[in-house]
Amino acid sequence: MGRAGRGGGGFRGGRSGGFSGGGRRSGGFSGGGRSGRSSGSSSWGGSRGSGGFFFAPTRNRTVIVTGGGGGGYRGGSRGTTLLSVLMVIFMLIIIFSFVSAAFNGSGSSSVAPSTVEREPLPAGSVNETGYYTDELGWIVDSGALTKGMKAFYQETGIQPYLYITDSVDGSHDISVQALSDYSAKLYDQMFTDEAHFLVVFCEYDSEYHVGYTMGAQAKSVLDDEALGIFRDYLDRYYYEDISEEEFFSRTFADTGERIMTITKSPWPVVLLVFGLVLLVAVLFFWWKKRKEQEALEHKRTEELLNTPIETFGDTEAEKLAKKYQQNEETSQAQGTDSVGAGESKE
Repeated sequence: MGRAGRGGGGFRGGRSGGFSGGGRRSGGFSGGGRSGRSSGSSSWGGSRGSGGFFFAPTRNRTVIVTGGGGGGYRGGSRGTTLLSVLMVIFMLIIIFSFVSAAFNGSGSSSVAPSTVEREPLPAGSVNETGYYTDELGWIVDSGALTKGMKAFYQETGIQPYLYITDSVDGSHDISVQALSDYSAKLYDQMFTDEAHFLVVFCEYDSEYHVGYTMGAQAKSVLDDEALGIFRDYLDRYYYEDISEEEFFSRTFADTGERIMTITKSPWPVVLLVFGLVLLVAVLFFWWKKRKEQEALEHKRTEELLNTPIETFGDTEAEKLAKKYQQNEETSQAQGTDSVGAGESKE
């Protein structure tokens, strides 16, 4: 039988429970159930019901940049305008790529950051056992499931164990506290060390409950923040259209990787990328203006060289020639007047 139905979502009950014998810690939390599951199916459908939290992948909007209808910058060419548009599109692609990579590297906003530096348990802490018990027949590919669980083990030094059921002591009416107590009892029966992390996943009638018990040594790694990260990943992958094996495998693998490193803020990378893009944009538009000015000057030079001399009209040379001619005529007239005056005296 697969998971029954998806009613509510998120974690309504939160962790409860406390410490059990030998310094171990037990607790649990509750959530919703998936819908559309059938026996042996590798995926599910349905949608989130009311209540709780639902974290869906954020879709990036496609940004389209087009040229203006006025032909761009005056004096520029179509090639320059097209190059500008392509440059803007290219810069936007770079920005979105780096920002997306930065935020993916820091993890989804639905998963809490890891702020504590943790050390894995020393080798030899675990008396290695199997990795899961499946009372409901959900797991078809055991290798796909244990791949992520072994990755968690390698990162933390803690061996996880998954127990899948739909009842506790024959009852489907299960509280978080009852499941917490049940996981503590199972731990005593199944393990001989204090370095296991037992997770009891119980789903029935459109709801699931999770109980856990960790050994006394495991507590040094799986603190409250680490457990919150595990819970966030469980809720995140619970709503994805993946197989049961992938659902649990990713939850354990990603939890192990995240809690053993301090999550870096993506904003320094984002600001650096924006600064570089801004610098490139300034240099590009400076180069573009310079090319347009050079093209304008080249065009004016060509027009000047290709214009016939006759079309220039009154040039300075013509003005000077006319002035010289007028001066010469004036001088001649004055000379004629002087000769006429001399003859009259005689």
